[in-house]
Amino acid sequence: MKIAYFDCFSGISGDMCLGAIVDAGISIRELDKELKKIPVRGFKLVAGKVKRARFGATKVDVIQGAGSKEQRAKTWKDIETIIQGSSLSQEIKQKGLKIFKRIFEAEAKVHGETFDKVHLHELGAIDCIIDVFGTITGLKILGIEKVYSSPVNLGSGFVKTEAGILPVPAPATAEILKKVPVYSKNTSFELTTPTGAAILKELSSGFGDIPLMDIERIGIGAGNRDFKDIPNVLRIFIGNLPSPPLAKVGKGEFLDERVTVIETNIDDMNPQLYEYAMEQLFKSGALDVYLSQIIMKKGRPGIKLTVLCNEEQKEDLIKIVLKETSSIGLRSYETKRRVLQREIKTIDMEFGKVKVKLSKLGDKILKVAPEYEDCKRIAKKLNIPLIEVMEKIKKDLRIRGFKGSG
Repeated sequence: MKIAYFDCFSGISGDMCLGAIVDAGISIRELDKELKKIPVRGFKLVAGKVKRARFGATKVDVIQGAGSKEQRAKTWKDIETIIQGSSLSQEIKQKGLKIFKRIFEAEAKVHGETFDKVHLHELGAIDCIIDVFGTITGLKILGIEKVYSSPVNLGSGFVKTEAGILPVPAPATAEILKKVPVYSKNTSFELTTPTGAAILKELSSGFGDIPLMDIERIGIGAGNRDFKDIPNVLRIFIGNLPSPPLAKVGKGEFLDERVTVIETNIDDMNPQLYEYAMEQLFKSGALDVYLSQIIMKKGRPGIKLTVLCNEEQKEDLIKIVLKETSSIGLRSYETKRRVLQREIKTIDMEFGKVKVKLSKLGDKILKVAPEYEDCKRIAKKLNIPLIEVMEKIKKDLRIRGFKGSG
């Protein structure tokens, strides 16, 4: 899986995101071509190499011509109309609109206005649209599947706005970054803007130290200031989650994997709800989900819900557990598991094409099992018992030489 890690040691803004993405290898011409799908005119992207505290970086600016209709796109309705009228993909549209929704919700709250009437007081509409959709489009071109981020440096001091002199972080930025790890260090300046905050809050799957990854590219985007003590840049590390190592045991090889375990004890939920919760967890990437009967305090019978997952799915799955069950708390921890090497093959059989899972130790096949959903589909189609379908397929596999299928 290809991931991107945003290193926000000097904050984050829309233009810093664009600069880092271009610096990572996206052609400014390719990016501009995609952004032309948005029905706004009178702008162009300009990229150049700069230095920030002797740190080489790429600076991208959105230059607006005299004919740009800047003031005509200031409300949520304006932005929504522009984006829905573009020829961008639905995936890109929806991601971008979610980012803008965060910005408008924050601006409405801090200014005491309604969502529909609040304006982008401090943000240039065209500038903001290009920053947001340029970032999303660039990540798409780079093949990024997941985004992670460091804690965010907000800066300190004060910032001049239409509403007067305000403390850093600006109220909208602080509102957007609720429940995100932030800090303020070294610099008396607004390092993180509402646009940068909203991009990060919407796209990031988690915040913390850089994850275990094989780095392929590093993009460095420049901010507007050149401080002496800290480079005003955003770094994006792009790479892949490493494949799990093979552990040799005897003459064979196993896969050693690190997995995350999420657990919660429940004693007050309608049992019918478990099926739906488990279905949602599997859809969102859980490796396994199971229920165990337990005895809780005062002899109350209960259920322990256990979810196994990869670290990158952890936060999404925790949210599902808390939303879809009566649990008000849970625990999680990392552990190791050792598994046989697995392979899925599609085999033509008497009933048609059937997916078969092969579990191997080195080159030796130890276990063979037909996929349950394929067997169920065949049983329904032919109106014969499921157990008969599975036994017939296993027998056929043994005849074909798959000795682990007994």
